[in-house]
Amino acid sequence: MSILIKNALHEGREVDVLIQGEQIVAVGPNLETPPEWAGTVIDAADKAIVPGLINAHTHAGMTLLRGYADDIDLHTWLHEHIWPLERKLSKEDVYWGVKLACLEMIKTGTTFFCDMYWHMPGAVRAVEDMGPRAMLSLPFIDFNDSGQASKFKQRAQDFFDQKHETSHRIRYALGPHAIYTVSRDSLIWLAEFARDKNLILHIHLAETQREVEDCVAAHGTTPVRYLKEIGFLGPNVLAAHAIWLDDEEMRILADQDVKVAHLPASNMKLCSGAFPYRRLHGLGICIGLGTDGCSSNNNLDMFEEMKFAALSRKTVTGDPTVMPAPEAWACATVNGAKIFGLNAGRIAPGMLADCLLLDLNHPQLVPNHNLISNLVYAANGDCVDTTICAGKILMQGRQVPGEREIIQEVKARVRALLQR
Repeated sequence: MSILIKNALHEGREVDVLIQGEQIVAVGPNLETPPEWAGTVIDAADKAIVPGLINAHTHAGMTLLRGYADDIDLHTWLHEHIWPLERKLSKEDVYWGVKLACLEMIKTGTTFFCDMYWHMPGAVRAVEDMGPRAMLSLPFIDFNDSGQASKFKQRAQDFFDQKHETSHRIRYALGPHAIYTVSRDSLIWLAEFARDKNLILHIHLAETQREVEDCVAAHGTTPVRYLKEIGFLGPNVLAAHAIWLDDEEMRILADQDVKVAHLPASNMKLCSGAFPYRRLHGLGICIGLGTDGCSSNNNLDMFEEMKFAALSRKTVTGDPTVMPAPEAWACATVNGAKIFGLNAGRIAPGMLADCLLLDLNHPQLVPNHNLISNLVYAANGDCVDTTICAGKILMQGRQVPGEREIIQEVKARVRALLQR
């Protein structure tokens, strides 16, 4: 099946975009669909075509906890509120929570997300049903308990030894939660296992000052140095947050080609600290952008995340030129594509057909002096009219099939969850 998008604004000129299967095959004026290709034609007059957004770190099932425990520091939030409620979640709860997350992301222009959450089978079903791309990270938390460590190791071996009959849109990673929830021996084992299986290691790192202080007390060194010493770091590591770093640690991350997910809204809400964007960017570290979960953000709108990222850097540094709009846009598109090995992030022949049509008549996009500036500083997810992923239309005219059912089911499940 093909999709022919007519009259879309792209890099300052009107073009047609022809999609066949999961790829963009042509971009230019006056394109026609070959007679042998059955397909759909979309008139994109007064719309701009841009690549789909890439959410480099989230916990999709936490849509169920949106607004549940706000205005609390991270460690109290986790230990006294989030983890106790998460223990009551079922696989079916997570299925519907991830469906709600996918709905929100589709409506706000995200076509790929990297997740870390419980009840992986529920998340897999939800992504299959809803149609985006995802990297789902198998969580690993042992709290320095050898019995728990053995259980999680066996689960990882069983999971990655089996053949997954899921869509190629879904990929898998290892998700050691953090250095304070995973033992040294397990981190070493995970690093070796990931190298053997060619997997991404997706971990929270240097998120709070307390994490650094606790690491120094327990291991005599800081989190990044600790992970380097045990051989954990490498080009397959995705570090979420990466806030509390000194200059040497930043150079270590750069030397090891570690990728970083910046989460501005979550960092600000939990007062985790100021992300050292300028120094990390200057070292050539690939920085993606993510939302974190809905209980620490509290939404999954990557347009908001771009704005928070750019504005927070300017405020912290006192320099209005830091993280200009094109760099924020790159973090949400081409940088994310690089992190996850996706042939995406641009509208061009040969690229994946993961793209958005933006409503140029939306008040936030008028006038259009500079589209990228508007997308970073003015827009939110409501500006997305159409979302296409893997060559399939997931939303058109802001309508997503099954939206009402998802919302009603999630409301019912959350009521039941709170009564358990």
